[in-house]
Amino acid sequence: MNAEWGMMSAWREARGERLWGRIRPLALTLPLVCLSALASTDGAAMAQHALVSPQNLRVIDTPSEAGGGLTVLWSKADYDAPDVRYQILIGEGAEKKVVAEFAADSHYVRDLKWPWWSRPDRPEAHQFNLRSGRGLELKNGTSYTVAVAVVKGTERAETPPVQAIPEPNWVNWNQMNNLLLVLLFGAVVLGSIRTAKQRDIFLRRIPGLDAVDEAIGRATELGKPILYLTGAGDMSEPSTIAAAVILGRVAKRVAAYETDLLVPHRDPIVMAVCQEITKQSYLEAGKPDAFKEDSNFFITTDQFSYTAAVDGIMLRRKPAANFFMGSYFAEALLLTETGASTGAIQIAGTDSDHQLPFFVTTCDYTLIGEELYAASAYLSREPIQVGTLRGQDLGKGFILVVLVLGTILATVGVLFSTDWPRIVLDLFKDLK
Repeated sequence: MNAEWGMMSAWREARGERLWGRIRPLALTLPLVCLSALASTDGAAMAQHALVSPQNLRVIDTPSEAGGGLTVLWSKADYDAPDVRYQILIGEGAEKKVVAEFAADSHYVRDLKWPWWSRPDRPEAHQFNLRSGRGLELKNGTSYTVAVAVVKGTERAETPPVQAIPEPNWVNWNQMNNLLLVLLFGAVVLGSIRTAKQRDIFLRRIPGLDAVDEAIGRATELGKPILYLTGAGDMSEPSTIAAAVILGRVAKRVAAYETDLLVPHRDPIVMAVCQEITKQSYLEAGKPDAFKEDSNFFITTDQFSYTAAVDGIMLRRKPAANFFMGSYFAEALLLTETGASTGAIQIAGTDSDHQLPFFVTTCDYTLIGEELYAASAYLSREPIQVGTLRGQDLGKGFILVVLVLGTILATVGVLFSTDWPRIVLDLFKDLK
């Protein structure tokens, strides 16, 4: 028994040694693995909280500008938050200075007013425009070193510097939509002119212009003159140009009836232009001998001295018809009240909306706003003028459609917080 017990004990000891030999490496390795795992977990946590310098930094010459500007672009980061700050550094050499600092959750490409076709990067990317001013002066053709740093508390990380040179640009790509719209409108006007040469185009009846022949006929019957005023503007104003063109049509019919025409002026340049227009109208009517050089005469440039003089002409000569075309100011009511007191037919046309109530009250017929510009085409029926007028009306209709469509798209974009309506809206913006 003792021998058998001894043999069993020896076998157990041998078996225990073999088992311990297998477990021992695991026992020694397990603490090391645990320590390594803890160390890697701490390292990952530290890496997660450590700041990383901004990625994909690009510095380009600001597009569509006359120079003197740089645009800084970099990718959005996971640590972007109000408590994290970005710094923009710039210098001409190794030394750089901070020229801007802002919260990391601001200054995105989508905040730019640039249209979608000229955006320099994705909408979620960061951007900052460097321009001359507030102690910063960027010169065209000069190389600058630009870097971006991110700051959070005491931590700071900065990108490697990037070189960039501001240069003037030949083309403003932001306004390419305006160019396309101008070309489209020009094509519509040219097409309308071609159509007007081929067939008659309907023009809405304008009662004030239909009364022109009536006023001239009445003056002829009574043997009284016709008074025509071109307003207070100079030849650079569209309303004065329209008044001069209408004068040519009135003068042509006055020449046919051989009626006296009085055109007092308060601008010498306008007087010279109207003299030539009146003379040409008499030639076209076949009555060059009936033209009088003094039918157009200059009075004064002073507003109320001119008004008093014209009122005196109305009271002395008592014209049978008074025409008030062009732009007017405070003298409008003084002139038209005096004319109404003499019993004359009065026809007014102006784009001065602040004087329209006075003209409507005291005149027999009033051309309101753009009717003044349409008057020449209405009277002459020349294909070029009629076609241009039709093209303008088509353009106005197009603008009204765009306004309605733009309002709907802008509302949809706000309600559903989506950016796709900008694809259409940017096409009709006046961008700088």
